[in-house]
Amino acid sequence: MIRIGIICPSNIAYRRFMPALKKCDGFEYVGVAYANSEEWFGGRAAPEVIEAERKKAESFRDAYGGEVFEGYRTLLDKTDVDAVYLPLPPALHHEWAKKALSKGKHVFLEKPSTTSAKDTAELIEIARNAGLALHENYMFIYHRQITEIQRIISSGELGDIRLIRASFGFPFRGANDFRYNKDMGGGALLDCGGYPIRLARLLLGDTTKLVDGQLTQSADFGVDLYGNATLRNDAGLTAQIAFGMDNAYQCKLEVWGSRALLTADRVFTPPADMAPKLTIQSNDGVKTVEVEADDQFRNSIGVFEGCVKDKTACENRYSDIHNQSVIVDKLMNWRHDE
Repeated sequence: MIRIGIICPSNIAYRRFMPALKKCDGFEYVGVAYANSEEWFGGRAAPEVIEAERKKAESFRDAYGGEVFEGYRTLLDKTDVDAVYLPLPPALHHEWAKKALSKGKHVFLEKPSTTSAKDTAELIEIARNAGLALHENYMFIYHRQITEIQRIISSGELGDIRLIRASFGFPFRGANDFRYNKDMGGGALLDCGGYPIRLARLLLGDTTKLVDGQLTQSADFGVDLYGNATLRNDAGLTAQIAFGMDNAYQCKLEVWGSRALLTADRVFTPPADMAPKLTIQSNDGVKTVEVEADDQFRNSIGVFEGCVKDKTACENRYSDIHNQSVIVDKLMNWRHDE
């Protein structure tokens, strides 16, 4: 049994992680830690801020049981805790994942792994040397919808693939949201841009490279609000991706082949009780493929469990996390004169 705790009583931990974890027999939930005033981002926090965090943590105990720990370090110091889930803002991932790994804990990280390829590489090296699991939660790739899309492509029903398009974006969420705070690792690329990049990498394969990109910065917030990129593999197959967090909602994949076009309209975020529908359009008409509902968060936790138990699986995850961070980092620093 893997004893796991949560660093930060975040919304995604409460709404998505805990319900999924409760379905996983291989884990025992220990509790959730909230930051003390010294651990709060930016230094000491006002008492009312810490009190609000404490109340959020208590809501976890009321709903799911477990303990409430005052201070992230208090949880990390517990020798009977095997793993931690880290749903912190991106700028805090490196610091607290490093502390957790250094304490011998396996780490389940919300995406992105960190805000730079250099920091991600350091975490991977620490995890590898310590024989610990490090898992980045791009959970959509573990939904059976993705398996079905790959099956359709491999079957030849679409013909030869000519182009892949993927887009993920949503309307403005408000100035107080961490996504619009540069110091907290905000920006569209780090938040929603990683999704279509990860999907493009999956469909294009191990030789995926960034060949062009554009990020549009916000003068008000100092972060990128939207962007696009072109990725290509050694065989010449191209993926065009777009993302944004001041956009009309999009969560879409298109795979355009010589015979048919496949469209998935909820490719990144299907709820656990939703049966996604794929559309295949050809000269013969339109066909709908309904995929059975699936809990992608639970499946992602299952992959993490496999990594905890199998060092070979760990190596696969290290490689995947590294390759993702390299492409994100390159797009973040892209220059069109390269």
